[in-house]
Amino acid sequence: MAKKEEKPSKTDKAEKASKSGGKAKKKKWSKGKVRDKLNNAVLMDVSTYEKLTKEVPSYKLITPAVVSDRLKVRGSLARRAMTELINKGLIKPVVKHARLLICTRATSE
Repeated sequence: MAKKEEKPSKTDKAEKASKSGGKAKKKKWSKGKVRDKLNNAVLMDVSTYEKLTKEVPSYKLITPAVVSDRLKVRGSLARRAMTELINKGLIKPVVKHARLLICTRATSE
């Protein structure tokens, strides 16, 4: 007589399912990326003003974002500082737009 094939029992099926991954866990939502809070100055102090007059005119690209980031001042203060440097002739405006002011260093021509 030929041997009968053994049918796998329910416990064998359960073990195989658990080994092959089985039911996946429910995906949890991430909290998202947390940005560090900037603590930029609202008013210019003497050291920041000196840094503004000495270093900023040597930058090749001068925008309010660059000034704000490097000097750690607010964007509104950076815009005012840039207009002051333009009036003094230390930097030269390239693009004067309603929203964005792009300047470069003043070259002696």
